[in-house]
Amino acid sequence: MSDPNGAPFPSSFDGNEDFYNESIPGKLWRRFREEPLIPLGCGLTVWAIVGASRSMRRGDSKMTNLYFRRRLYAQAFTIAVLCAGNIYWQKDRVRRRDWNKMVKEKEAQDRRERWLKELEVRDEDEKAFQESLAKKAKAKGEQQAAGVAELKEKTKDLNNLSFGSK
Repeated sequence: MSDPNGAPFPSSFDGNEDFYNESIPGKLWRRFREEPLIPLGCGLTVWAIVGASRSMRRGDSKMTNLYFRRRLYAQAFTIAVLCAGNIYWQKDRVRRRDWNKMVKEKEAQDRRERWLKELEVRDEDEKAFQESLAKKAKAKGEQQAAGVAELKEKTKDLNNLSFGSK
């Protein structure tokens, strides 16, 4: 769930950047702290299997059956705790998924804005370059026009001199 602006609802983890940028071992450690009964259930299951294998080697079928029942109870406990924890932490997983989505969208928007700014700068540079070329061309055209006018003036003077002396 999120508000109409697309941002996730405030969370107790909002100020905690470590929650959103954690490593895999950090996540495992956090999950063990959040749900300590799961490792306990796994440990009890392993303990029951080891006990059953020892009693089987000794040939004690009564203890083997007892350990297998304990293993079954430990596994059922672990599965129940997993389901309960899954239901309890579902809201945080949804909030985390929404947060990751919002971060990706913000990064994409920032990248787009940077690209548009770069295009604007390139466009301004291109316009400035075109203006400088136009100024140079205009100055060269004026210089050529002045040269042509001067040449016409000299030609006129020469024509006046040559025709005026006859």
